[in-house]
Amino acid sequence: MIERADKPGFWQSVTGSIESEDADLLATAARELMEETGIDAHQYQLQDWQFSQTYEIYPHWRHRYAPGVTQNVEHVFGLELPGRVPVKLAPREHIAYEWVDWREAAQRVFSWTNVEALRKLGEMHQLSL
Repeated sequence: MIERADKPGFWQSVTGSIESEDADLLATAARELMEETGIDAHQYQLQDWQFSQTYEIYPHWRHRYAPGVTQNVEHVFGLELPGRVPVKLAPREHIAYEWVDWREAAQRVFSWTNVEALRKLGEMHQLSL
């Protein structure tokens, strides 16, 4: 989990935006992961979960989008790591990170879409046991 610099106390997973309409979503996820955590997705297994959610953009972040845009589509990806790896945060974006169980993460994140993605992670974990 990472804590937002512009909203201390707001915890989330890695998030980001495509840079152009034709950007590859997997490449976008890898880029955002590197920018926000310093973790190179190419060293591990990054998977497109083929799961997306549409949500209303919080009013205090709408200035980041084109005028009139109020909704966003979030695509979910997962990165399988061998364990806790070093993290180097982008200081302008995030001020802290923590490795926590998906259940705790689901209780702490502010976004309902993060909660749903974390629940999906829990379901996938149960299936692999």
